[in-house]
Amino acid sequence: MSCKMLFFDYRESEKAFFEKNHYDNFEIKFFNENLNEETVNNISEEDLESAMIISVFITSNITEKVVEKFKNLRIISTRSTGVDHIDLEPCVNKNIAVINVESYGVTSVAQFTFALLLTLQRQIFPAVLSIKTGECVQHNYTGNNLASLTLGIIGTGAIGASVCAIASSFGMHVIGYDLLPKKELEQKYNIEYTNLENLLERSDIVSLHLPYTKDNYHLISDRELKKMKDNSYLINVSRGELINLEALLKYVKNGKLKGVGLDVVACVDSTCIEEVVRTERSSLLCLEESKVVKELNNYPNVIITPHIAYDTQESVDYILQKTFDGLKDFLYGGKKYRLL
Repeated sequence: MSCKMLFFDYRESEKAFFEKNHYDNFEIKFFNENLNEETVNNISEEDLESAMIISVFITSNITEKVVEKFKNLRIISTRSTGVDHIDLEPCVNKNIAVINVESYGVTSVAQFTFALLLTLQRQIFPAVLSIKTGECVQHNYTGNNLASLTLGIIGTGAIGASVCAIASSFGMHVIGYDLLPKKELEQKYNIEYTNLENLLERSDIVSLHLPYTKDNYHLISDRELKKMKDNSYLINVSRGELINLEALLKYVKNGKLKGVGLDVVACVDSTCIEEVVRTERSSLLCLEESKVVKELNNYPNVIITPHIAYDTQESVDYILQKTFDGLKDFLYGGKKYRLL
């Protein structure tokens, strides 16, 4: 007997995996749209009745109302590490397991960090644009050798460590902030650990690589941005909630920050900014933040990408492989990948 599985947030990059891999123990139905309180109403009663597993990405929003719609749900599998898009309390109450994927996209995210860093620091975007538009405006595109710059890494877990390795190959001086400093990074890459305030004051480039918890909401806000060096750069490929965007806009406007690279912004991760602004159902907080994002996007020294740092074919395949490893492990009585 196969397990009925509804697979949401299905993307083009995932199709190749399912063409190469077949799971006879799973009856999978694919949905391109995400799962939320609105889209759950489009699911047939038969699917709501028979689905044992739902698989989602962070663009879905699994609330209690969504969970209550499913009659025999046993597993929610998220193709992400973070689970804050899932209301865990109703899962606990209904004994529904929640499975995630750890440590995906480490190399991909680290490489993308430097793609943003180099694009900003060498002013590649305005330089290319000037040629494409044929304006040939006289402009100063002079950058710096990365070896002359100090990189501050906030969060030195798997991704932060990979960023540290790349920075070392460029000859950069790296300073780090982490609640649990890694001796191996000190020894291998000569990273210098310090407190957050000192890191902000000394870094030419600050890059965020830590998970979001309620305790670090707006970790980078007005006070922290004020402490950063003049003409420094800020990069966030981690979680949008870590930065207060209104404060960030203030320091972009006054010229303190020379460049900003954001692959994530709260509320509008992987979503068209204009669509969020138009959507009446969006929360007031999301609407306000989306307007700030839209204004930030008008600045030539700000690059905003739609949560693609992890998005390489290798990462996508890894996520899917680990997703099914986790599902099979749970179905055979294991708890290796289980959060709840």
